[in-house]
Amino acid sequence: MKKFIPYDYFPNKSDQEMQASVDELYKLMLKRRTVRDYDSRTIPEESILKAIQIAGLAPNGANKQPWHFVLISNPEIKKEIRIAAEKEEADFYLHKPNKTWLKDLEPLGTNEEKPFLEEAPYLIAIFAENHELDEEEKKKKNYYVSESVGIATGMLITALHIMGLSTLTHTPSPMGFMRTILKRPQNEKPYILLVVGHPKEGAMVPNITKKSISEICTTL
Repeated sequence: MKKFIPYDYFPNKSDQEMQASVDELYKLMLKRRTVRDYDSRTIPEESILKAIQIAGLAPNGANKQPWHFVLISNPEIKKEIRIAAEKEEADFYLHKPNKTWLKDLEPLGTNEEKPFLEEAPYLIAIFAENHELDEEEKKKKNYYVSESVGIATGMLITALHIMGLSTLTHTPSPMGFMRTILKRPQNEKPYILLVVGHPKEGAMVPNITKKSISEICTTL
């Protein structure tokens, strides 16, 4: 196998074509919202798997690809995850209140109840591989794990949105129950539980805005 191969992607777009492409993508991504109300409409599994395959193309430290995705559609497993997640969420919202954090969450209307974990047709559990294990169960270092998995997750969310699907990033804390329920090895750490599906008819989302380009970017 050759160590290097020619890079053969040269679309050679004009300035106008580049601007048109990014404008079109911006308009599409402007519609992306976190959705908490899903219908049970089925989605072809192969379509979701292709989106995960796209996520697997993400840049990552030393090409270690330190991620694992578990695609969940089994109702019993989804119910088990919901029960465990709501237990942790109840502890956060009701028993260990962080007043500042809860106040910041008020505009989003969130609480300890997570019915979307059962209602949506798919959950994608994303795990970060802190290290690899060789055939002798010896550890092999992975690099920039959190950064790599974060980029892959962003690419996955974008791919699903372009497909016309809605998502929600769920991060109950702690998330150790995900490794237990899904029987994942100890070298994998739960990163995000991604809810995927079609929004329920009449679904509502918070009336929020995003920061302007001048607020998020400095040009030098």
